[in-house]
Amino acid sequence: MTTEKIAEVLREIDIPVSPNTVARLLYEMDFSLRVNRKQIATNSSPYRDQQFQHISKMRTRFQRKGLPVISVDSKKRELIGNFKNSGAKWDRSPVLVNDHDFRSDASGVGISYGIYDPPNNRGTVCVGVSHDTAAFAAHSIATWWKNEGAHLHGHAPELLILADAGGSNNCRSWAWKTELQTQLCNQFGITITVAHYPTGASKWNPIEHRLFSQISKNWAGEPLVSHEKMLGFIRSTTTKTGLSVSAYLDRAEYPTGLKPDRQLISSLALKPDKILPQWNYTIAPNL
Repeated sequence: MTTEKIAEVLREIDIPVSPNTVARLLYEMDFSLRVNRKQIATNSSPYRDQQFQHISKMRTRFQRKGLPVISVDSKKRELIGNFKNSGAKWDRSPVLVNDHDFRSDASGVGISYGIYDPPNNRGTVCVGVSHDTAAFAAHSIATWWKNEGAHLHGHAPELLILADAGGSNNCRSWAWKTELQTQLCNQFGITITVAHYPTGASKWNPIEHRLFSQISKNWAGEPLVSHEKMLGFIRSTTTKTGLSVSAYLDRAEYPTGLKPDRQLISSLALKPDKILPQWNYTIAPNL
């Protein structure tokens, strides 16, 4: 009920009061306007806590050895054009945008795949113009390693990747594993260990609250009228804790529905972990 309706009900029982007084009394009793909060897990795995403990141990082990740890994920697809972007900004007048978000009115799409380096508080985002596929995800990580990661981490021989269990880096996807093998392990001679967060636990993936949320705040209320503007907002994202972000535009086409053949799958240098192997595994370079 609104404060006006509450005041009407009170007047019916001979308690004359204004809506403003109702609001003041509600605040004094610790009431306030609240929205629904998504917090009750409905698809929680019985191995959820075990996997979180395993991820924590893996992160500690890699960091003690001075080996790189990255958190990866893809952000929601953005329409490029004069479309409404959620959030508000300080301005003298509102920015006028299209009244409907029709794909046919867009000049393209922007698909962000992010790589976040927690120990160094550095982020990298590859913006694709095609589809969010396993090939695009692996190519984004390879771009980060080639342009930044290898130099920042002294061409380390091993890398730990923290990822969600679904999407383009799906833990059940053979394409994800074969793309990591060909685009990263074989290309750069690096051994990759992957640890997936349990289903429904993606909000604990560091990239979500340390990188993607900051980017969303930075471009809040600004229509992304071009890829250049989108990249500019990503690159200018900073925080008081020293976050720095780089961004790259990937104009390659990544068709959907492609599956690796059996020969490619059989050539995988894949070693499942003894602990929850469906979520944890290591891929080494093919000798």
